[in-house]
Amino acid sequence: MPRARRALPPHRAAGRLALPLALLLPLATGCGGDAGEPSDGGTVTVTVGYQSKTINTVTAGTLLRSLGYFEEELAERGRADGLRYRVVWQDYATGAPITAQMTAGKIDIGSMGDFPLLINAARGKQLEEPTRLVSVTGYNLRGGLNTVVTAPGSPLRSLADLKGRKVSTSVGSAADGTLVRALRRAGVDPAKDVRKLNQQPSVGSSALASGGVDALSQFVAWPGLLAFQGKAAALYDGAELNLPTFHGVTVREEFAERRPAVLDAFLRAQHRSTEHLRKQPVAAAESVAKETGLPAEVVYLYNGAQGIATFDPALRPELIAALKEDVPVLREAGLVKEVDVDAFVDPAPLRRAVPDAAYPRTTGSKAELWLEGQRTTRTFESPGALLKAVGGASVRAAYVRAAYVPDAVTGTLWFADRAVWVLDGSGWRAFVTRSAAERYVAGHAGARVVPYADAVRLAS
Repeated sequence: MPRARRALPPHRAAGRLALPLALLLPLATGCGGDAGEPSDGGTVTVTVGYQSKTINTVTAGTLLRSLGYFEEELAERGRADGLRYRVVWQDYATGAPITAQMTAGKIDIGSMGDFPLLINAARGKQLEEPTRLVSVTGYNLRGGLNTVVTAPGSPLRSLADLKGRKVSTSVGSAADGTLVRALRRAGVDPAKDVRKLNQQPSVGSSALASGGVDALSQFVAWPGLLAFQGKAAALYDGAELNLPTFHGVTVREEFAERRPAVLDAFLRAQHRSTEHLRKQPVAAAESVAKETGLPAEVVYLYNGAQGIATFDPALRPELIAALKEDVPVLREAGLVKEVDVDAFVDPAPLRRAVPDAAYPRTTGSKAELWLEGQRTTRTFESPGALLKAVGGASVRAAYVRAAYVPDAVTGTLWFADRAVWVLDGSGWRAFVTRSAAERYVAGHAGARVVPYADAVRLAS
């Protein structure tokens, strides 16, 4: 039997109004009434909140929507139970408004980053609209999905240089968590030593371009987009923290209990979307680019065969352990009081919907070359081999859409022409940031930084 919706006591109802505006705005109109309840003569409306430009959520959002797999799964379910299903997709820039809509009963299923997921859990419990984490979309076990960037030509060379500077981020996001942790490791107090501006990613990007801020800390795909456009240079690679970061799928507990078959259909559809991305990474990148307006080359940086993100719905123990380590950071920032991660994480629906799903193998990234008109890419065992190929006659006669190379230390994939190249006695190495390259040079006699164009010429 479906659970009756709980009426909030007056003091809890008042608590809804006490939420920070950052968690309430912007709000979009939901499906109306009790989400998931049959209406219009037997139609069940399911509302999904997603972030189209946060492209490591695409298997539960943009790509899933474009493939129509969820609707297919629900149509099959409808033939079994006699109901009609309608999916409403709502797009947001960050996870905060998705949480606001979920706690209002207007969104049933949502995807967001690890820090917003914890806020989602805390707000759900606070407002007696509990939620559950049921799957993962994309992850990076070292934290490479978040990056701090500066404007090209900036004199800033390290996080220590951010003292007294203005830094844009989205407070409560995974990128904010990376910034806070990284600053602390660099001996910089994130609360006192920098002027942190709480901005949407697009606003922060504009502020960086105009000189309104000195640096920007953001999540996928904003740093890669700005670097690709020549509007930013990487100052700090989040993978230097060596702490997993991920995005996942959360569902309203009430909806999950009332409509378990619908949740199963979503998780099966997400699994199908994940398999499509793995098997056809170039086609998937082109599809996401078309839907979002992002350059396909940027989408592929994160979502490609060697991309920064690994896609798998499984609730890996490393990710759940990292989520528990995130709680103190949010608590110190005053964004949550406490979160029971074990109660929030619910692996049962995924096991039920997609039994025997195996983890993908995690291997080191390889250099990769994408030529115009090609539906596949070429991979190389070493950065030097990529440089040689880019400078070769066959490639010079074609158009290079993008060349990618992994960081020599963290493995984070980056655009080859935006990376910092180092030549030493053992060959070529590439780094996401100049500070990482300079640290390597300082510790290796004879090593030197070489501009990309010169590296291509010398290697070929």
